[in-house]
Formats: sequence, structure tokens, C-alpha cells
Amino acid sequence: MSRVSIIIPTLNEATSLGRTLRLLKLLCPPASEVLVVDGGSEDETIAIAKAFDVRVISAEKRGRSIQMNLGADAATGDILCFLHADTIVPDDVVAVIEQTLADKTIACGGFISLMTGSMTTRWGISLHNYLKTYYAPLIFKPRLFFKGLRLLFGDQVMFCRRSDFWECGGFDESLPIMEEADLCLKLTQQGRICQVNRIVQSSDRRVARWGSLKATGIYLYIGILWGLGVPASYLKKFYQDMR
Repeated sequence: MSRVSIIIPTLNEATSLGRTLRLLKLLCPPASEVLVVDGGSEDETIAIAKAFDVRVISAEKRGRSIQMNLGADAATGDILCFLHADTIVPDDVVAVIEQTLADKTIACGGFISLMTGSMTTRWGISLHNYLKTYYAPLIFKPRLFFKGLRLLFGDQVMFCRRSDFWECGGFDESLPIMEEADLCLKLTQQGRICQVNRIVQSSDRRVARWGSLKATGIYLYIGILWGLGVPASYLKKFYQDMR
């Protein structure tokens, strides 16, 4: 039986983390471990994590790639699952991950992300994000698309074998954005990327701030520029953190 380590990078996630960790306690089968890797939160994030008796790691430098690599290095499981603090997973997520990676031709997987708020579901944005997994690599990396490349992002709860993760160098810590897409490109050398036909729920806080039309425009713009090879350091200015 595989051991699944769930790694959660955090920065001021007090409003979301408690609910996520509470639901992780209900997983059946349970994860081998849950690691919260904090990037210097100034709210109650660390206290909330400790209250749920999960392993808390404080990163000397903040940055999602840095924090996720730190968690992967500390993890003891042979499967790594990267979870955002504002994303809710089904209670059988561990079994789904294990069953997916039982296929040795699959190197990495992720879920269909349904973007939700307290009183709304963002059906249009969610559909676009689902389709983007396929059309982005087909347009910009067609050769790799037919080898099995799909572009997954953090709110899709990416998972892979620990050995494959380190074989390709993990997350590129120099990238301030699109680090998950970069990892997908590298993991294609190990096998196919799979979008599992199951739902996870992610917060719509960014879309709520921007509005649906602006959010869709920004996502498209960033995706096109990334596909054309524009540096992530330039793209980052269009995608500021929100809590």
C-alpha cells in the first residue's frame, strides 16, 4: 500500500485552513501525514495548524515553490499530494490517488476544480479551467500533448510519486508563477499527466475580487504569454496574491 503525504503551503490562510484540515481528518483511508509549510504568516495560520496536530514546517523564505519543495523533502510518503489551503477534497481522495498512480504509465494527476464561494458556484470559470487543461498543451506543446501532457494547476490538487518528483528536480524555485505547469512539462518525461474525473472545490476569492470577465481575461492572457515563452517574472504582476 502506498503512503500519501499531503503538503499544504500557507501564507496568512487563517480564514480557510481550519475547514480544510477539519475535512482532512475525515479521509478514508487517511493520509499517511499532513504537512503545513508556512511562509511567515502573520495571522493565526500556524496556531490553527498546530491545533489539528499536523506537522508544521516554517520556511526560511516564502514562495509557493520553495515551500512545496521543503514539504516534499520532509515528507515520508512515496506519493506527494500538493493541496492549497482553500481547497476541499473528497473523503476518498487518498484511494483515488493510489488507484490513479497504480497505472505505471501515469506520472502525475490532478482533479477537476470547481470554483465556489459561500453563496455561488463559478460554473463558467470552472468549465474554462477544465478545458484549459487540454487546449493549452494542444495549442502550445502539441508534440508533448500527444505524449500525454496535460497542464494542471495548484487548485486541481496535483499528486505524483515522490521518486518522479525529485527525478525531474521538483518545483523550480525561481518561478513566482506557473510552477505547476513547469512541473507538468518535466514530469511528462516520466509518464502521462492525468486529469481525474472527480471534483475538488476551490475558493473563488480571486474571481470574486476581479469579477468573472476580468478573471477569465487575465487567465487567458497569462496562459497565452506563458505558451509563447514570456518569463514568469513578468506574468506574476498580473496575478497578485489574495487572502
